[in-house]
Amino acid sequence: MLNAAIVGMGRWGQVLVNSVQDQGKPKPGAAIRFVAGSTRSPDKARDWAATQGLRILPDFESVLADPAVQAVALATPHAQHAAQVVAAARAGKHVFVEKPFTLDRASAAAAVAACREAGVVMALGHNRRFLPAVALMKQMLAEGALGTLLHVDGQFSGPGARAYQAGMWRADRAESPLGGMGGMGIHMIDMIIHLAGRFRQVTVQSHAQVSQTIDDTTAMLGLLERGATVNFATLSLSPSFWRVALYGTEGILVLQGHENLSFIPREGQGWVKEFPKTDIEAAELAAFAAAVAGGAAYPLPVEEAIHGVAVFEAMIGAAASGSSYAVVA
Repeated sequence: MLNAAIVGMGRWGQVLVNSVQDQGKPKPGAAIRFVAGSTRSPDKARDWAATQGLRILPDFESVLADPAVQAVALATPHAQHAAQVVAAARAGKHVFVEKPFTLDRASAAAAVAACREAGVVMALGHNRRFLPAVALMKQMLAEGALGTLLHVDGQFSGPGARAYQAGMWRADRAESPLGGMGGMGIHMIDMIIHLAGRFRQVTVQSHAQVSQTIDDTTAMLGLLERGATVNFATLSLSPSFWRVALYGTEGILVLQGHENLSFIPREGQGWVKEFPKTDIEAAELAAFAAAVAGGAAYPLPVEEAIHGVAVFEAMIGAAASGSSYAVVA
């Protein structure tokens, strides 16, 4: 059993802990348990932490100094991730870090290098890689069921910015460049990398039509290294919506939501499959624990984690300049 600490006990930190334990006890089959943590607002988290059997430590440094903590899960503001990953690695702690990994490629590469040097596992929390429907999409594309991939369409939007107020870290444009990208859109960038490969260049339009805090409308036209084009958008003031579609010469795959996958072949009968709901947070933490225990490598290579940040950084540059930006290899 891997003993971990949660750093950041806000909504998402609690989601991660709750996915693998209940009333302080690991859920059946769990290989990780949270025993401690830290937060900027301990009074807000105190009752929940007590219910889950977590010791609230004074700060991140205290977490890293605790010999009972073998790993840390970072559910902290985006701009803190790079330095926290490096510090955790130097303290000999394995690291699970929420997305976005960092906000620029150089810091992402430095964080990965620190983990390699320390010999610790680093895992990035792109939970949708663990959807069964996504595994089938990747398999079908690899087997040639779609023929040559021509185009990818991605959309991940939601109403999160409605709750943002001045002073909140998510409402800070430095923490949330390109509006919904940090909270939502970066997941779709990772999904496109996972399914279709690396990006070559991007062009971006991003602005606020309604929001008084961050951009509410962000759209990107991209080109992948394999030659396929990408059309992507993330909206931070719309109803919740997830959709990724792969368009090939022999067929089209469309995943709408997490469970509904449809296939449209060039010839013959298509189909629609409904998948059971999956606890993707529990799945990603189980994969992290397995990698720490010497099992299968975490199924998000660190090179792809760095590339996802490079795409994000290029998108920020493209939006600011109004021109296409090459993605740094």
